[in-house]
Amino acid sequence: MRVRAVRSAVLAALVVLASCRGGGFRVDRYAGDSVALYQAGVRELGLKHWGNAIIAFEKLSTDLPARDSLLPSTQFLLGQARSRNEEHLLAAQAYNKVAETFPEDTLADDAMFEGAHEYQKLWRSPELDSQYGTTAQATFRTLLAVYPDSPRRKDAERELAALEEMFATKEYLAGYYYFRRKAYDPAILYFKTVVSTFPESVKSRDAYLRMIESYRVIRYAEEAAEACVAVRKRFANDPDVRLLCPPAPVPRDSAKVAPVPAVAKP
Repeated sequence: MRVRAVRSAVLAALVVLASCRGGGFRVDRYAGDSVALYQAGVRELGLKHWGNAIIAFEKLSTDLPARDSLLPSTQFLLGQARSRNEEHLLAAQAYNKVAETFPEDTLADDAMFEGAHEYQKLWRSPELDSQYGTTAQATFRTLLAVYPDSPRRKDAERELAALEEMFATKEYLAGYYYFRRKAYDPAILYFKTVVSTFPESVKSRDAYLRMIESYRVIRYAEEAAEACVAVRKRFANDPDVRLLCPPAPVPRDSAKVAPVPAVAKP
């Protein structure tokens, strides 16, 4: 009897704990009342019960009619709940449904931005496969093209710039991999991609320098000289650039004093 009493007390405590954590949430309590289920999902989201919010909004997303006015915000909030639950790919897919299915809705541009941002989160480092980074980049660009007056425009441009830095870093690291192994031809190709495709990136300067060093090792003097001219134009005051590509000395003949013009006689 004492063992049963202890077990009952433990089970009761677990039920209370689960309820406090949102474990007591049941969608069947809201059968037939989509508004009440929507409000419950919003409440669970506010309480940070991500799993419960996902259950509520997933149920609504399948049960609501295709033209129901609650469907766009339901899908958007499902994306939010999945994002908070670290389910970034599923979050991106939920956001994308808003933009694809309801392109005229006021949430469409926000959903497109958030979907792109979820893909961006999945590309955590330039060294990793850039598939999700490419998808994020394309989605941000679509947002700028389809919704040019969107309030999220500046945010999208900022995130695009951050992605371009990552792409530039990825190309540079690939080039530097070959550079360190003295495979200068493939290294030069990657460095060229950085300076031509991402000229404003932080890695552009480094790519120029490593490219010039590569050219000099394989004795491509003309190409090295051309690259020096280009990098001096971009980074004229950079000490490493001036060291690797010092300015050409001014010929003495060019420093002649200009003749004094003759004064006309009265």
